[in-house]
Amino acid sequence: MRFANQVVIVTGGGSGIGAAAGRRLAAEGAEVWLTGRTESKLAAQAAQIAQDGGQAVSWVMDAGLADDWRVLRQHFDQTGKTVDVIVHNAYTLDKRPAGDLAEESWNYQLAVDLSAVYFSVRNFLDHLRSRHGNMVNVASVHGLRAWPGHPAYGAAKGGMLALTRQLAVEYGPDVRFNAVVPGPILTPTWDGVSPCEIDSTARGTALGRLGTADEVANAIAFLASSEASYITGEHLVVDGGQTVRGSW
Repeated sequence: MRFANQVVIVTGGGSGIGAAAGRRLAAEGAEVWLTGRTESKLAAQAAQIAQDGGQAVSWVMDAGLADDWRVLRQHFDQTGKTVDVIVHNAYTLDKRPAGDLAEESWNYQLAVDLSAVYFSVRNFLDHLRSRHGNMVNVASVHGLRAWPGHPAYGAAKGGMLALTRQLAVEYGPDVRFNAVVPGPILTPTWDGVSPCEIDSTARGTALGRLGTADEVANAIAFLASSEASYITGEHLVVDGGQTVRGSW
């Protein structure tokens, strides 16, 4: 029960890595606030956590909108709750080359995939400081390497890693900031991808398979826990050896 009596916000908590992180942290005692844009998915995950004996709240918001973060903070002020941990998992991806990418899409991808971290700091830094809490940002191997069709996503995830380091220096020793860097993880993002392409991607990893959301959640839980008390400003790659192998 590493997170007993702690309140955790998980963005993008309705499915995939966010949902897995929410389940894992709730199983270890946290009151988890699952946020995202799809109410039905959030409610289903919260209900599952409650059925398993945990505590969860579903909260509809867009992580890329500053006003939504202000509304969430106002709600916390009204309830008197204090946030201990924030897990940034929400993302959006518009896969196309930069020359074909609309300005609105570029801006929105950066808002959700990067600026959300800034919005949360603006609204909840005092909470994290008072609780000596921490933040875990879910970046991506796209922030370390480049593949065609991911200009905004890659830029945002690379920026997230840089911002994680900056925040760790800015706000230590009161608050820790770390990141996980998932590689190919079998989540709903892969729905509709051909078995041939999945197999090809799996063969591009050292472990020869795609990872699971639960495996990333394990890393998130570690970094968010007191077991990582002397780790800040770092990123933990969870990619089955994709980046060290050097191919996709």
